Amino acid sequence: MTVQLTRRDLLKRASGLLAVAAVGGLTSIETEAAQVHQARNRVLVRNPAFASIDLSLREAVDNGTVAGVVAMGATQRGLVYEGASGHANPQAGTAMTPDTVFWLLSMTKAITATACMQLIEQGRLRLDQPAGEILPELKSPQVLDGFDASGQPKLRPARNAITVRHLLTHTSGFTYSIWSENISRYEKVTGMPDIGYSMNGAFKAPLEFEPGERWQYGIGMDWVGKLVEAVTDQSLEVYFREHIFAPLGMSNSGFLISGAQKQRVATMHNRQPDGSLKPAPFEINQRPEFFMGGGGAFSTPRDYMALLQMLMNGGTYRGERILRADTVATMFQNQIGDLQVTEMKTAQPAWSNSFDQFPGTPHKWGLSFDINTQPGPHGRSAGSISWAGLLNSYFWVDPVRKVAGTLFTQILPFYDPRVVDLYGQFEQGLYHGLQRA
Repeated sequence: MTVQLTRRDLLKRASGLLAVAAVGGLTSIETEAAQVHQARNRVLVRNPAFASIDLSLREAVDNGTVAGVVAMGATQRGLVYEGASGHANPQAGTAMTPDTVFWLLSMTKAITATACMQLIEQGRLRLDQPAGEILPELKSPQVLDGFDASGQPKLRPARNAITVRHLLTHTSGFTYSIWSENISRYEKVTGMPDIGYSMNGAFKAPLEFEPGERWQYGIGMDWVGKLVEAVTDQSLEVYFREHIFAPLGMSNSGFLISGAQKQRVATMHNRQPDGSLKPAPFEINQRPEFFMGGGGAFSTPRDYMALLQMLMNGGTYRGERILRADTVATMFQNQIGDLQVTEMKTAQPAWSNSFDQFPGTPHKWGLSFDINTQPGPHGRSAGSISWAGLLNSYFWVDPVRKVAGTLFTQILPFYDPRVVDLYGQFEQGLYHGLQRA
C-alpha cells in the first residue's frame, strides 16, 4: 500500500558523480533508439562541441547543486545532445539516465494544452467558448473579495464569464496558493484542500480577480483537464495515452505509475539553509479523485523530448501528426493581449522561491506557455516558448532557430538559483555547440 504524504509530512520527513550518457552532433541518433532503450547506462559517443555542457553537469554534481541531472537538446535534424550526471537514487547508488522517471508537475501543462488544442482543431471546443457550457461548475464563479472582521472569506459573483482561453492563459482568476497569500488563507479558513492533493474539493476555489482582467499563474489547466475529460468521455490517463503518448512513443509517461517505473523514479531533495541537499519522499497521489492536468503526470527526459520535438516541428514527430502546423503556431503566439506576465511572489517559501523567468523584460503567454518577447540571455530567440515544473525541471522551444532543450532535476523549493544558473549554462552551451559543430 502506498502511503500518501502531505506537504507537511514531506518537509518534516526529509531525512559521487557518475556521468552516464552524453551525445552530440548534428546527426540524429534516432536510429539507435532501440539499443539505447535496452542499455540505458551505455556511454554514447561524445561531441567536443558540447564539452562545456558535460563539464557543467559534472560540476553541478560535484559542488552539490544537484544530486543528479539530465539535459537534452534537439534541432530539426533530431536529438543533438543527451547528458546525465550523478545519481537518480544516491542512497541506492542508482545512476541518473535519460530514462530515469521524473514527476513533471507543471510540465504536465504542455501535454494538457496539446490535448485541448486537438479538440479545438476538431471543433469540439472553442477558445472563446464559455467554459460553463461544458462544466456547470464554472457557470457562476465567485470572486474572493477579502475577509471580514471575523476572518471569514467574503465572496461575490463574478461579472465576466470564464472562457476556455482564460483557463489556458492563466487569466481566469484562478490562482495557486503557493503564490497567493489570499488563497493560502482561504484554504486554512475553509479547509479546502490544495490542488496538489488531487482531491475534487480543490475545485471549490474562488477567483482572485475578474476573468480577463490580469494574468496570474493558477489552476486553470486543471480545469482544462476537466474540459478534455467531459468532451471526450475519457479520463486524461486514457486520452493522453491514446492520442499523444502512443503516437509519440512516450511509453514511460502517464499519471498512474507502475511498480517497475517506481524503481526508476529520481529521488526528490530539499535544499537546506546551508545549501546542501536532503532526500525526501515524494509521490503524486496514485489514488486520485481526478487526474491533474496542471501537474500530475510523470515522464522521462527521453519521452518528454518527443513532445518538445513535436512542437518544434510544427505538430509532427517521426511521421506522426499530433497537431496541425497552424495550431502550433497559434499556441506560440501571444494570447493575453496587452496583459503582462508578472513576477510570481511566493506565499509558501518551502515550496517555491519568488520567480520571474525574464526579469526586466516584457513577456507574454500563449496556449499554454511563457513567451519571451526579446532574445533570451543564453541563446534562445525572441518568440520562444518555455515553462517548468515545481521540482526544478525546465524546458524551452525556439521556433526561430528550431532548437528545443530540457533540463530535469527533482529539487525543492522551485526556482532554485543554483539550478536556474545550471539551466542557463546548458542553454548557452547548446547554442554555442550548435554553432561550432
